[in-house]
Amino acid sequence: MIQIKNLHKHFGDLHVLKGINLDVQKGEVLSVIGSSGSGKSTLLYCLNGLESIGDGSVIVDGENVHGKKTDINKLRQKLGMVFQQWNSFPHLTTLENVALAPKLVKGKSKQEAKAIAEQQLRHVGLGDKLSVYPNSLSGGQQQRLAIARALAMEPEYMLFDEATSALDPEKVGEVLDTMRLLAEEGMTMICVTHEMSFAREVSDRVAYFHEGIMAEIGTAQQIFEQPQSDLTKKFLAHVR
Repeated sequence: MIQIKNLHKHFGDLHVLKGINLDVQKGEVLSVIGSSGSGKSTLLYCLNGLESIGDGSVIVDGENVHGKKTDINKLRQKLGMVFQQWNSFPHLTTLENVALAPKLVKGKSKQEAKAIAEQQLRHVGLGDKLSVYPNSLSGGQQQRLAIARALAMEPEYMLFDEATSALDPEKVGEVLDTMRLLAEEGMTMICVTHEMSFAREVSDRVAYFHEGIMAEIGTAQQIFEQPQSDLTKKFLAHVR
């Protein structure tokens, strides 16, 4: 389970996260929605230790992410992360891209890593692209490559930071379909997203962030059909 308690984050004088309290259960899909600059992505970066925190704590399966004795690299193996930009290695094939981390980080043999990579590339619908280089893939395919690369580490949680925001509109659907598949398979997911239909259809719960606070959290049905906060109502009226 992920537990976020009274989380505060500053960038200089800017107070980005203002006392966030949030639990995420195993197998849950949580979508985080809100305007740009509301702290959504910063939440994910604090969650996997890419950003330091001010006050509060982030606990993953009982371990303090920001604890002085925490082996953050080992803990991150539980936390697969997919960014807005796919950041693949252009000189490696898709298979080599995905096999790299299992080999270097988890100590898998070359054959084991290759088998894992092939399995995950087929998992995300790239089984026919094993030997091609990233620059020959579409944006949607490159993002699915990034998902396969994260899955190859066998994470217990997947964090998606606006995974479709850099894609052409016609490529968004194929990435969302891959995320839907993971949700159906029971993967615990936290998805920072501006895709409202995805959040509504796939999420167990939806959290709305506004200027560093979590203004409201509830089931997808409750948030989209009967929001309680005026801030949530205003945001949804705008995005619709």
